[in-house]
Amino acid sequence: MLLWLPLTARLSAAETPESPRDSAGVSTPEASFSNLYLDTVVIRKPRPINDYMMIGAQYGYSMCAVSWNPDKKQDSRFLPLNFGILFTHYGKMFNYMPYFGWQVGVFYTQDAYRMQQTQTGSTIVMDLKTKECEAVINNIEVPFMAHFHVDFWKMKVMANLGLYMGYRLKIHRSGPYVEPAYENAFTDYNNRFDYGLKGGAGFGFVFDPIEIHITANVKFAWSSLYKPDYNSPYYYRFAYPYYVSLSLGIHYQLSKRQGRTNRELREEARRRVDEMFQDDKR
Repeated sequence: MLLWLPLTARLSAAETPESPRDSAGVSTPEASFSNLYLDTVVIRKPRPINDYMMIGAQYGYSMCAVSWNPDKKQDSRFLPLNFGILFTHYGKMFNYMPYFGWQVGVFYTQDAYRMQQTQTGSTIVMDLKTKECEAVINNIEVPFMAHFHVDFWKMKVMANLGLYMGYRLKIHRSGPYVEPAYENAFTDYNNRFDYGLKGGAGFGFVFDPIEIHITANVKFAWSSLYKPDYNSPYYYRFAYPYYVSLSLGIHYQLSKRQGRTNRELREEARRRVDEMFQDDKR
């Protein structure tokens, strides 16, 4: 950040006007400067975007499905449970570009699938052992995502992308043929641990210290719902859950978002004055 320093920067302590209120100041080996003088230093960009942190809550409504291999006919499920707590830290890449940061959080989400009916009107059974036609799976997810943002006026545009780790807590199977023993239980060939890709994009409204974010998020699991050889050791099968959610988040800024305090401005002025005297000595 460029600072404008007047030609009279090297005033001595006697030459610097002071008042009792502004008698405190900073000193260099050759001169001292009062707070009154340091407050006159002009910042060419008076409202830079600083590094700051936020914590917030996010709630979303999801469209869930599964990527099957071999392919299966299915209908999407819409579920109203996608809730999480997010911590956001904004920072500058290479200590220069103020558009980046990272996010980490904890989410309670759901995955789901629903088999389509056949042309004769019967419902497809997903698994010959459990015999459900549809299921809902409740998960805990911990995402860590790189974050990109552009701030303007009282708004911002955002995008994030990263990985998540999760655990499948419980399952509820349903349908006319479901086995009662597995209606609310996992099988020995179900995978409970989950991981994959997560990201999204959106925009926000900034009312310091509160921010309201509206985002569209996507999750794609890389952990199949079941072990690939559960049905046959020769023909592998996979089922990767995914969802697309529309979310509303309310975030609280834990530190200052824009501008600088008087103390920060004075410290910057002192640093620049010290550099000037070091250059003169050379």
